Amino acid sequence: MNRLLRALHLRGERHYAKKVAQAQTTEDLWRLFEERVPVVVREYFRGAADEEITLRGNVQAFRQTMTTAWGAVRVGQPDLLTTVVGHELGVPFFVAPVGSLGSLWPDAEAIAAKVAGEFRTVMALSTLTLTPMEKVRAASSGNCYFQLYLCGGREVATRGIERAKKAGFAALILTIDTGVSGNRVVHARMNPTAALQSFSGLGLRQRSKLLREKLRVLPQMLEHHRWLTSYQAGGGRMEFVNIQMDEAGTCMPYADIGTQLAASATTWKDIAWIKDAWGDRPLIVKGVHNADDAKRAEDCGASAVIWSNHGGRQLDGVLPTLHIVAQEMPKMHGSKMDFMMDGGVRSGRDVLIALTYGLKAVGLGRVFAAGLGAGGYAGMKRAFEIISAELTRSMQLVGISSVSELRQRGAEIRRTNMLVGQAYLPKFVF
Repeated sequence: MNRLLRALHLRGERHYAKKVAQAQTTEDLWRLFEERVPVVVREYFRGAADEEITLRGNVQAFRQTMTTAWGAVRVGQPDLLTTVVGHELGVPFFVAPVGSLGSLWPDAEAIAAKVAGEFRTVMALSTLTLTPMEKVRAASSGNCYFQLYLCGGREVATRGIERAKKAGFAALILTIDTGVSGNRVVHARMNPTAALQSFSGLGLRQRSKLLREKLRVLPQMLEHHRWLTSYQAGGGRMEFVNIQMDEAGTCMPYADIGTQLAASATTWKDIAWIKDAWGDRPLIVKGVHNADDAKRAEDCGASAVIWSNHGGRQLDGVLPTLHIVAQEMPKMHGSKMDFMMDGGVRSGRDVLIALTYGLKAVGLGRVFAAGLGAGGYAGMKRAFEIISAELTRSMQLVGISSVSELRQRGAEIRRTNMLVGQAYLPKFVF
């Protein structure tokens, strides 16, 4: 049976490799992602909090930003190199930490790390993932960062920190915007957690209940049979293997991620013991909305900050991340930290716009989830190729030869948008 599932998975992999090769934009990858992955699974990656105002705002903020372009300038291959916390990146973007990527493709996090390494950039691994961190780190020829949630409390988190250090993770990302879980309404209505658990270790009554839940979603699973065979070929198990609840290595079973986030809220007083446990490697604070928190992070010893509203998945109605950067980063003049952002980045042009504010790099989450869900390694690599090609072309057309120049001349490049309304903008896809 395992041999048959593996053969079917490889057949599906070849099928979608041909499809993703034809993708011209990240929206093309997203549509293939929707074609392959059942809605009860993909909604976790698509959705956001409440009315999804901030989710859309993250994307529209980039689309409404205009630039100039200098003519009669020939730019060859632009220099895309940048540095983050002392680490050189071959491209100014990285894989942002996203939970449960393994639900999209077997060993998805290791695949993401492999492709990130090939492009000489960073794979940031979420705590709430399904591939062992050691396997993820071994898959990359570049640096990997570990994004920490305090699931299970201080003792469990310390165990995870030590494990990440031994595996060779180069920096620790601490997310601070999960005091409680965001109200992800559409996802909650689907109640996916009830159906995606394993029968392993359950009693007869629990097995019966789980069977009913699986039968509830069976029609859409069968409709997406290539995803289903890949999921089963990967073991069909959903557990957070990077959270070891005891010294014996018992993993945290798969549960509602929103509940886990609320139970693992980080406070400023936690940073001291986290930094002490992590040692002298860089600490990056993520989920920062304002300069007050950025300054406090620096006072606590952070090497960098990631401006982020969690992809619109926490508090709805907060500023789009690009607007946070525009309003708050100037207040950090004189800071010795590096600054990054995530949220709303869907194209290479978006990367260019973000870098004009002086950022060192930007994180992409949904774009890379789309690539993995659409075609595993082939889809992930195509996502990187698309973003890299779009960024290169945009820099050449603007007349900028390097990321360093882009960051230095950002104010010269941006222009005020005088278009009224949003009717001119493309339809929102993801």
